[in-house]
Amino acid sequence: MSGFARLVHAEWTKFRTVRGWLIGMAAAAAAIVGLGLFPGMEGTCGSGCGLPVGPGGEEVTDVFTFVHRPLAGDGTITVRVASLTGELPPDGPGKEPQPGLVPWAKAGLIVRSGTKQGATYAAVMVTGAHGVRLQHDYVHDRAGKPGAVSESAPRWLRLTRAGDVVTALESADGTSWTGVGTVRLKDLPATAEVGLFVTSPMFVEGIGAAGASSAPSLATAGFDHLTTTGGWQSATWTTERIGGTADEHPIGSGPPPGPAAGDASGGSRAPAGGQAPGAEQTGDGFTVSGSGDIAPAVAGAAGLGTTISQTLVGTFAGLVFVVVVGAMTMTGEYRRGLIRTSLAAAPRRGAALAAKATVLGAVTFVVGVAAAAVVVTIGPGLLRDNGVYVHPVSTATELRVIAGTGALLAVAAVLALAFGVLLRRGTTAVTLAFVATVLPYLLSMTVLPVAAGAWLLRVTPAAAFAIQQSTPQYAQVEGLYTPANGFFPLTPWSGLAVLLAWATVGLAFAAYRFRRRDV
Repeated sequence: MSGFARLVHAEWTKFRTVRGWLIGMAAAAAAIVGLGLFPGMEGTCGSGCGLPVGPGGEEVTDVFTFVHRPLAGDGTITVRVASLTGELPPDGPGKEPQPGLVPWAKAGLIVRSGTKQGATYAAVMVTGAHGVRLQHDYVHDRAGKPGAVSESAPRWLRLTRAGDVVTALESADGTSWTGVGTVRLKDLPATAEVGLFVTSPMFVEGIGAAGASSAPSLATAGFDHLTTTGGWQSATWTTERIGGTADEHPIGSGPPPGPAAGDASGGSRAPAGGQAPGAEQTGDGFTVSGSGDIAPAVAGAAGLGTTISQTLVGTFAGLVFVVVVGAMTMTGEYRRGLIRTSLAAAPRRGAALAAKATVLGAVTFVVGVAAAAVVVTIGPGLLRDNGVYVHPVSTATELRVIAGTGALLAVAAVLALAFGVLLRRGTTAVTLAFVATVLPYLLSMTVLPVAAGAWLLRVTPAAAFAIQQSTPQYAQVEGLYTPANGFFPLTPWSGLAVLLAWATVGLAFAAYRFRRRDV
């Protein structure tokens, strides 16, 4: 056995014979599992929400008003968006809806493989606050020209299909056209459904650490100068509430379909007391109202359900026990005077500290992985039994979250060990470790504004909690992207790298001081 291996074995023997350290690790695991599996969240959905799945396998929101005709083969559709207005929820009980548009209200032209939710599509649109966009297959978004639509500043849109290639163009006057982009839809059938659409996502207010509320919004677009060329199969336009009702009817044959009950699919209800989604023919165009979204599904106040990240809320409590053990593995030896005995047996101080860090990190990693595995595999089932919808993730993501939780705890323990070496006093070292790793996370989750909390979670060791994020953020979805909802300002591995940098610098400085001063 090499010299370093003997040091590691000696440190392991020391670690497993100190009852307080073992109790601390057991308490960390119990906190993670206990808070992760403790019943508290309730919902009305469980696994029965039935979110549609997009072409890429991701869960999506697919709720909108669609005025369409079948297009066989190639063709072009052109329209002018003459106006885009909207309704926001009332600002109090018994009041009327407020005028206004959410930033990602959408109105424009769309080509789809069919009317089933989750179908492949490409759409060119005007939005409430993000100008012209080309979006396809839910997760892809490309910007066109900025600017809002009004009666004095209408916007012309055009979609051209050629095989499986869809080209989007825009114009201010209907004469001079600018390309927005071209996309290829590999699953687009020979006959596609093409036409006008309008939708408007959930209106989210009160975004902050204290939480948020959301309610459906409505958008209404005035379309005119509607023209088509190519292989259009029918002269009759059909209006349909995708994600709302299965009824279809030709425009003018009766009232438009009303909103669906509930908003489990991402905001399919109109604001209370407001206009219902639907369409009305007006000369050479239509007036179309819609509510919902065509976008990736997200969790939180702006979406539906929760994520596996939120089942690991107990990690911060486990981290408290871990940093206490990490700091005490060194300060305990100073307090009892055992450090002289340890260094007499292992005079190479750098190697002795490395061995201690190796054992501490390995034990903590195993404990963290075991606890996280229990929560991630069992927790979602318990939440679903309570009616809470949990967004499924891939096995690779589950493994990354589980292993990442173990790494988070292990590296934080090593950082606490470095503080113990530098400060020598248990209370001071534990306090500093808590302030550096646990407190920023708690503040960002509770009392701090979102921007301040995000800054802390970029620069402090608590950035490593990003390793637990299980679903991506989307720029084209106005979600509640806060730590309380399982979203962090850094990517998972970047967040862990911040903690690793702190621990590396801290341990290197601790080793330098450890070699140069008396014990």
